Order: sequence, then structure tokens, then C-alpha cells
Amino acid sequence: MGDRNSHHPGAAGRATTADRPASIRNVVLVGPTGSGKTTLVEALAQTAGAVNRAGRVEDGATVSDHDEIEQRRHRSVQLSLVPLEWDGIKINLLDTPGYADFVGELRAGLRAADAALFVVSASDGVDGATRAMWDECAAVGMPRAIVVTHLESARTGVEEMTRLCAEAFGGDDPDAVLPLYLPLRGPAGPDGQAPVTGLVGLLTKKLFDYSTGGRAELEPDADRIPLIDEARDRLIEGIIAESEDEGLMDRYVGGETLDPGVLIADLEKAVSRASFHPVLCAAPAPPGARQGLGTVELLDLITRGCPAPPERHAPVVTSLDGTPRELRLGDPDGPLVAEVVKTASDPYVGRMSLVRVFSGTLRPDTVVHVGGHGLTDRGHQDHDVDERVSALTSPFGKQQRPVTHAVAGDLVCVAKLARAETGDTLSAKDDPLLMAPWALPDPLLPLAVEAHSRTDEDRLSEGLSRLAAEDPTMRLEQNRDTRQVVLWCLGEAHAEVALERLRTRYGVQVDVVPHRVALRETFAGPAAGRGRHVKQSGGHGQFAICEIRVEPLPAGSGVEFVDRVVGGAVPRQFVPSVEKGVRAQAAKGLGSGHPLTDVRVTLLDGKAHSVDSSDAAFQTAGALALREAAAGARLHVLEPVAEVDVLIGDEYVGSVMSDLSTRRGRVLGTEQAEPGRMLVRAEIPELEIDRYAVELRSLSHGTAGFARRYLRHEPVPEHVVKRLREKVAAPA
Repeated sequence: MGDRNSHHPGAAGRATTADRPASIRNVVLVGPTGSGKTTLVEALAQTAGAVNRAGRVEDGATVSDHDEIEQRRHRSVQLSLVPLEWDGIKINLLDTPGYADFVGELRAGLRAADAALFVVSASDGVDGATRAMWDECAAVGMPRAIVVTHLESARTGVEEMTRLCAEAFGGDDPDAVLPLYLPLRGPAGPDGQAPVTGLVGLLTKKLFDYSTGGRAELEPDADRIPLIDEARDRLIEGIIAESEDEGLMDRYVGGETLDPGVLIADLEKAVSRASFHPVLCAAPAPPGARQGLGTVELLDLITRGCPAPPERHAPVVTSLDGTPRELRLGDPDGPLVAEVVKTASDPYVGRMSLVRVFSGTLRPDTVVHVGGHGLTDRGHQDHDVDERVSALTSPFGKQQRPVTHAVAGDLVCVAKLARAETGDTLSAKDDPLLMAPWALPDPLLPLAVEAHSRTDEDRLSEGLSRLAAEDPTMRLEQNRDTRQVVLWCLGEAHAEVALERLRTRYGVQVDVVPHRVALRETFAGPAAGRGRHVKQSGGHGQFAICEIRVEPLPAGSGVEFVDRVVGGAVPRQFVPSVEKGVRAQAAKGLGSGHPLTDVRVTLLDGKAHSVDSSDAAFQTAGALALREAAAGARLHVLEPVAEVDVLIGDEYVGSVMSDLSTRRGRVLGTEQAEPGRMLVRAEIPELEIDRYAVELRSLSHGTAGFARRYLRHEPVPEHVVKRLREKVAAPA
């Protein structure tokens, strides 16, 4: 792997080799913000010949042609695809955002890929956020190699970074994380630091010198041999431990010299099984150089060590009725099953869908079935429609290059699928299928928005629906209790990007307003009220009188209406009118303006007029009776209470418990969720956790997460009610 003296870069514009699934590698780059993922993609593209030394191809496209939001923020906020060719293999590189707010894009990349390059910066080390990303990969069984970057400005050497990675990612087996190459250092500079100028291949004991702008293969000096042998022995033992050949260890211990080809084959199998994670280092090419340090070795690892699509397990596939279907993953002649892993809007061609083909072959000008994904709670409607596939293209930066077809295992862009959204399944019209969706994080930060002007109001609904189609991690809520439009996001950066997309892509200007929690109110004790609606203004008048009794009910009872009228004091046809008026007033609220709940309203008596009584008159009388009952009674304001599960590292448990107490939280218990992580269960009023997604991340340095479930409404303490009233009364 990378220990070859020759390499075969693919030229930009060359005919694709991706007609066979075995000739495709789908690799996702994972790592925290600032680790150098995008720079690494550019370096690999240059080494593979997809771009020239200026980072461009003949049509002027560049790998780093990001959208306008990424350019302004100087960080990736969405999944992007860069296809390359190396040694007769098509490599689809998927660059993912490194910030926690965009973990949905990361999970989409993991779904589309078959292996990962996990990128860590030697300048930043391994922190909690980096471990969380590693856990995301581990959760889906993704094969991973580790790439150490920022060698030129590192505070930590490659050797130390390898040790840190082994401790953080090796679990119970630190030998599952070992280097394939040792760094070759040049003379120390004025600062005393010796730059990395090449690599030492441990399996072949060859030196690869990048100091001259190319890649030269050399034999090691005698004084390097002991150091190489020590690291090589440990690597070989680590590979043998993962080998399926049980006699290999005995042969090695017995002094037999093992064929490097056998070791490389076992290494490739261990990487594919996600049981061994080799460590490599890489750096971009200096000005005028042809290749960046370690890029040839990385491309060789991808083509020879990462699994091809047919070697991976397919997600669960069913017919529309739920019947399981067996598929041969990566079969170009099988039934068509593809998945939309990303949806974006292009200013020139409209909606663009990035699609991973899992089975069959996708061709232009064919009708496919678009299957829905069951995310109606997030503002995404289920889909069960047929659409025609127009052009298929392969992206490079902002450029789109036409392709004739996409076989199983490949990634391709499909233009103008009007109904397809991220997570939808594309299948044959006459054999519609569904893929089980990948797990999505729950958005827990509310963002209440209002149209800035009447013009924006007309476009708001369409803009929000298009935004939701692009991003399934966002939940769109039309709250009936508070009458607010709420975008539920993963964090502040996620919310800011959503607002920016609304403004720049869809021409919708919105104002962010305070998010209102759905409070309610109820009677603290029994009360009575009389509603009298009597008017005479010539002709038919209005006459209705009713008397009611109101009693509090247990939480969750809603509004119950009981008719106890005797003797026809309120004619039977007007009893529903009284109930309608009572319920309408209850929905509007009484003392605090919040909906009334958990009461029984009993109609006891009333009066009617043979001519002037009407449905409308008794509705008004019912509402007046309820208002009079409230005027002489004490009302409780009720707030929603959520059950919250906080998953936190052991070192932060004390801080989290203390913080929960300041939020009027009641801790129900704790339990060890996994080694080093604790699960804290608590009940917290929703008034106190509006921004908990942001504040918990800050408290735990990005390592904690939480889930919440509505439990019940319960009375708000008087001091909190006073605070809420003062907040409402305060001038804007």
C-alpha cells in the first residue's frame, strides 16, 4: 500500500472506469473543523491529476469552489463530492463538515460511503468532539484509516499523535491503531523543529522522499534500521492478530520471513472489517511540487485497502408493504435501488439530488419511483410518486459533467427531481422498493421566525418547505398553541445557516422572535359563572342566559363539558351552542391568555326566548359564563415538563447535575451507560431548556448529548409567573 515506486494518476476528463462496481471506492473524510479535510481532498485531487498545480482543470473548476455560505463562513457546512481516478479505480471522495451542528451531513456521508479517512490535526490533538465523530463512524461499522495533518505547524509529532489516537480509538486493543509509515525528517530549522520531508514504509522498509517536489524511493540508512524494525515488528504482530490464517503467528514467531504480499492482503482485509485502523500522515504539495507528502500512499491505501461497494452490507430494503427484499449489493444488473443522500438548490438548474446507487443501474430519461421516508414530524411528507430522471452529472466544485449512467456503487447527481428529498429511495417504477432511513439527530434548539414583510410572507411557506427538503435534520413546526412558525435546529450555527439560505437562495427575509413555550392555565378550585347575553336593537334581538360550574380535573384531562340542565331551561338545540362557546373561550385563554385545560364545565341552568334566542347568542353566553367564573377564581398557569436524558462523560457529571438544579430540574437517577459515560435522567420545565442544546455543548466541551420527551403540564411557581408577566409587560 503506497510502497510502489510507480503510480498512475488519472487525467481530468478521461473516460470513467466506473462501469464495474469493483472499480469504485466511496470514501468519506471525517474530522473536526480545522483538521484539514478539504485541503487533503485538494491535495489528493492534484496528485491524482484531476487538477493541475494551480488547483484547476481545463474548464476552470476547482475542488474548493464552495457555495457562497461556506465562502463567507470559511468552513464546510454541507456534504460535497469530488470524484477522482487512480490506478484504474474511480474514487468518490466525500468531504463532510466537522462542526457538531452539521452531524446530519456527516451521517449522510457515512451512508453514501464504504470507508472513511479519519482526519486529525497534529496541531490540535484529540479532543472530546473528535472522539464523538469517531463514535459516529464506529456506530455504523465504517472501516477507517487515520490521517494526521498539519505536520508543518504541529505542536505534537506524528509519533505522539499515533499514540494519542491509539489511546482514544483503539479501545481495549491499542494495537488496532498502528502506523503504516514513519515520518522521515529533514534538517532542523531555526526554530529547532525538523520538518517531515518523507515517509518510511514499514512493510517494505523503503524510504519515500518528498523533499525535492516529487516522490523518490530510497533505501534506508543503516542507522535507521533498528527504529524501523521495532515499529515494523509491532505492525506485523498487529496485522497477524487480525489475520484469518491461524498459523501465521506461529510461522512469524518461529523466525520465518513473511511475504509482504501476504501481510498487505491481511492488512487490507482487517481494514475492510473495521478491526484495524492504519495511521498515515499527509501534507499538501508545496508551491511548484507535483505531489503532497503522503498523498500517493493514501491513494494506494484507498484503492487497495478500502472495500469496494460489493464488499459492504446493504441497508435493509423492503417492498412498499414492508416485505423484506434480499439484494446483492453492487449488482449492476439487479433491481434498481438508489438513495438521495443530499438535496441542494443550484441557481441555474434548480434542485440537485446527490444519489448513491446501491443496486441496478440508473440511466437518464427513465421513470423511477420516489419512496417516502416517514419524517412527517419534521415537516417532510411521505412520498409515493413517480418521476422522470433527466440528466445525470458528476460534480467537480461548482461544475457538473454529464455522465451516461451510474452503476451500482457509484454516486451521481440527478437534476430536477421535484419531489425527491434527502433520504428518499429511488427504485424501478414497476418494482418500487424502500430503504430503511439512516438515524437522524433530533433537533432540540428552537428558532421562531416571522416574515419580515408582506412580500416575504407570500414566499415564506415555499422557502421553508424547500429548506426542509434539503435538510432532514431540521424540523419545521407550525405550533397551534403559540401560533408560531418554529425551525428546530441542531445548534446556533445550524440555525444561522438556515436563515442565510432562506435569504440568499430563496429570497425570504425573516425576523427571529422570542420562542414561546406552550403554556396553559387551569382553575385552582371550583368556581361558578353566569353568562347573560341580552340585546334589543329592533327586529330580532339576542337572548341567552346560562349558568355553569367549573371544577379542576387531573392533569391531562383536557376540557370536559357536562349537561345538567333540567326542565328545558336551556332548549336541547342550544346546549351544543353553549359548549361551543365554552370551548372557544377555553382555547383563547382567560387570565393569562393561555389555553384552558384540565377542567370540567357543567351547564346547570339558563333561560331562553322563543324568538330572540339563537345559536350565536348561546355561544356568546357560554363564553361570558366561563370568563365570569375565572374572574372570581384563582387560576394556575401550567408549564410543560419534559423528561430529559443527558449522556455525559464522567468528568462532567457534577457540572451537569449542578446546572440542572439551577433550571428547576429534578434528577430522577443516574446510571453508567458505557465506560466513561454516564446517563443522567431528570425532569425539567421546558421554560428552562429552550437553549439547553447550546448550553450543554458549552458545558461539556461538545461531548454531551441529550434527548427530551414531553411528560405533562404542571403549575408554574409564583415567582416564575411574576417573571413571565414582567417579561411580557416590558417594552420591546
